[in-house]
Amino acid sequence: MLHKTRGIVLKLTDYGDTSVIVQVFTEKFGLQSYIINGAKKPRAKIGRNMVQPLHLLDLVVYHKNTGAVQRIKELKNVPLLAHIPYDVVKSSIALFLNEVLYKAIKQQTADERLFDYVFNSVELLDNLKEGLANFHLIFLLGLTRYLGFYPGMATTADADYFDMHNGVFVRYKPESSLYLSPPHTQIFRNLLSCGFDDLVAIRISNEERRYLINHLLEYFALHIESFGYIRSHEVLEEVLG
Repeated sequence: MLHKTRGIVLKLTDYGDTSVIVQVFTEKFGLQSYIINGAKKPRAKIGRNMVQPLHLLDLVVYHKNTGAVQRIKELKNVPLLAHIPYDVVKSSIALFLNEVLYKAIKQQTADERLFDYVFNSVELLDNLKEGLANFHLIFLLGLTRYLGFYPGMATTADADYFDMHNGVFVRYKPESSLYLSPPHTQIFRNLLSCGFDDLVAIRISNEERRYLINHLLEYFALHIESFGYIRSHEVLEEVLG
């Protein structure tokens, strides 16, 4: 049966001499794998260049509830990314976001709120002109809300530590080593009230950003099974300086 859906490419794998398999986070069916025969041929109807990671898609797909590899009837890049593929900073951010999403999104069922957040964020990144240095930080904070482990806000003003294991702000230093120090906890708390509209106004140092990103990735690993290590983080931080 044919279905129309939007999608976000998360992984592209070569298959045989001329074909590819793409893993796509779809609006209607969650994470799905699709085989595209002949994608590597010069005159392919759906070419390999159309299904690069984090590309946004309009799809007409054949769907079977078997968990098997599916097939695509029609595919369009909508909207077409005009800047991410050609901008070093944006492409590095996109590579990082893609790796996080690929390791975080597992469900093969629809999650429209999560899909809309990711789709709209990629579109925003493509068009953004200022505030790029902290885009991935704000994206990760927002993503926790849709993945189910958004930090619980402090109930008292003197909650100086963020307990990463339990996802809450606490007054006293946690017994485990998984926490944010008081200065970084304050920055973290302030960032939770920020959105993409505040990117230009955010004032944190490169060192503070690296600290928060490192600990946020540890926070993700605590709450997502088999999340593992994010390799593209190091590349991104080198690009951002």
